[in-house]
Amino acid sequence: MKMMKFILIGSTFVFALFANTAFAKCDNCGSVTDIKTVQIKGEGTGLGVVAGGVLGGVLGHQVGAGRGKDVATVAGAAGGAYVGNQVEKNAKSKTQYQVIVKLETGESRTFTFSAATAYKVGDKIKIVDNKLTRL
Repeated sequence: MKMMKFILIGSTFVFALFANTAFAKCDNCGSVTDIKTVQIKGEGTGLGVVAGGVLGGVLGHQVGAGRGKDVATVAGAAGGAYVGNQVEKNAKSKTQYQVIVKLETGESRTFTFSAATAYKVGDKIKIVDNKLTRL
């Protein structure tokens, strides 16, 4: 009878130890809940404004005669500067990919990549050294 109590108590201890280690919550584990593609607008350096203004001024100067030519030159320079700035900003825009992860702790984290990733919604992941790894 004593041996049976010892086995019962011992097996309960082993089960409790196993339950605490095998089913412990992983604070760095979770799953991918969303993936977003984000366009980041570029910023102009002024080069597009200057180049567009000069080109627009030259083209505007080709139009009209007398005061009309002066007005066309100024309008061409202003329009060219605006268009040049927009072209430069578009050329410098970037695409980023955001992977949103919901951790087992309930916290959400966002990881940003400069190239498309192979992660998909539902993937089980673990964060190691602030980087995603699949489980």
